[in-house]
Amino acid sequence: MRSGLEGGEDRKGRMLAMQSVSRRIHSMVDAPRLTKFFLEAPQSVKVEFSNGSVFNLSAEFLRIHSPAADGKLRSIGGEKVISGRRHVGIMSAEPVGNYGVRLIFDDLHKTGIYSWDYFYHLGSNKFSLMRNYIKKLRKYGLSREPTRRK
Repeated sequence: MRSGLEGGEDRKGRMLAMQSVSRRIHSMVDAPRLTKFFLEAPQSVKVEFSNGSVFNLSAEFLRIHSPAADGKLRSIGGEKVISGRRHVGIMSAEPVGNYGVRLIFDDLHKTGIYSWDYFYHLGSNKFSLMRNYIKKLRKYGLSREPTRRK
């Protein structure tokens, strides 16, 4: 049997998760039209939208938020964790239909297709996403720095 406190914390956790999903869906559904895409290889991608929003997204940020299922990730405690990508670069971008691009990274990751709506979501939430990523790395004793080869 659960105490009232545990049940309340569980409900609060579920509520926060639902709010997070709701924000993501809302920002992706209401994304304005992309007007410009610039690959500034190898460091970043710059995207501009019809509402005037402009986002400069680093290669590391895009790599760790790859929409690909594999993404060369570690699953720790059921969480997706990608570490050691501080110096990753973007080698190229290939158009995919008229809805996005496939980014090819110099760590040979190339299976993620980034839709224009997903770029808007990433740009709109860049600071909180990066803050949460750094917290997750610290939680598991991981680093943004690549591991040194012997």
